[in-house]
Amino acid sequence: MPGLIRGVARTAAIAGTATAVSNRVSRRQAGRWAAQEAPQEAPAPTYAAPPPPPPAAAAAPPMDDKLAQLAQLGTLRDSGVLTDAEFEVQKARILGGY
Repeated sequence: MPGLIRGVARTAAIAGTATAVSNRVSRRQAGRWAAQEAPQEAPAPTYAAPPPPPPAAAAAPPMDDKLAQLAQLGTLRDSGVLTDAEFEVQKARILGGY
């Protein structure tokens, strides 16, 4: 009797495995067929989002700030901290916005 039960259990396990594999193969094949049929339909148009606007350019400092910097440079030149050449370079940098 134990040999008979063991044989029936083995048969049930093999049959269950075969059924599970068969179902999985059927589902996979159905998915492939559906994928093959899908491209025949016209795909819905997709629209790309517009690109973001470019970042705003850094605004030049107001004229009052430039005048204050030039006055400070003039004070440094008059006190001897800056040479005339250094003053001209810094003045061009301030007025040019570099």
